[in-house]
Amino acid sequence: MNWLILTIAGLFEVAFAFCLGKAKESTGTEMYLWYGGFLLTLSLSMGLLIKATQTLPIGTAYAVWTGIGAVGTVLVGIFIFKEPTTFLRLLFLFTLILSIVGLKVVSH
Repeated sequence: MNWLILTIAGLFEVAFAFCLGKAKESTGTEMYLWYGGFLLTLSLSMGLLIKATQTLPIGTAYAVWTGIGAVGTVLVGIFIFKEPTTFLRLLFLFTLILSIVGLKVVSH
């Protein structure tokens, strides 16, 4: 169950990075709403991370949480913010995914 909680926490990390990107593109009231979304998703992500680390090893949980956030944020950057997709970028993204899966597999 805590692996599911950790995964959801990682997805909220992607959400807060997305909100930062949208806030950067916005002005006025819309910008403040995106920053509000950032604070909300940041709080949810951290709260779920805290919950997950009550039973999961902190080093593994933190690495998986940041890995999910990193992979998700890169994908959001590519698909939503139209960031460049290069061979090396995709190669390193793939190795990051393998590392996250590997940490999950070797954790008790």
